[in-house]
Amino acid sequence: MIEKLLKRKTNNIFIQLFRYTFVGGFAFIVDFGSLFVLTEFIHIYYLISAAIAFILGLGTNYILSIIWVFDKRIFKNKYIEFMIFGIIGIVGLGLNELFIWFFTEEMHFYYLISKIISTFFVYLWNFFARKFILFR
Repeated sequence: MIEKLLKRKTNNIFIQLFRYTFVGGFAFIVDFGSLFVLTEFIHIYYLISAAIAFILGLGTNYILSIIWVFDKRIFKNKYIEFMIFGIIGIVGLGLNELFIWFFTEEMHFYYLISKIISTFFVYLWNFFARKFILFR
């Protein structure tokens, strides 16, 4: 069972979602950590930091997704695949920025709390969009 969950290639959506949760978690650590460092130590405005950090998390997510999560790929050309992956990510970035702005500016949450809330929604968008557009 562990081998099936962690090692074998699979097209089972539940196993992929399980794996994507770990990939997303690691990408989140890259994203969240970068946001914190860029904002608190480098003093970049939090929305700009959020965009940079999101892109770093996106790259991490792409590499781990094609290595471990998704077995079937629609596009043979990796540049086209990454472009579409990136477009889905840009929509996710827009959602990320919107949610962080809304919860920080309108609801007066601390920006890192806003990021955690945003992550939940963007995670769902990213997984299902990538699964059904790129890796059917």
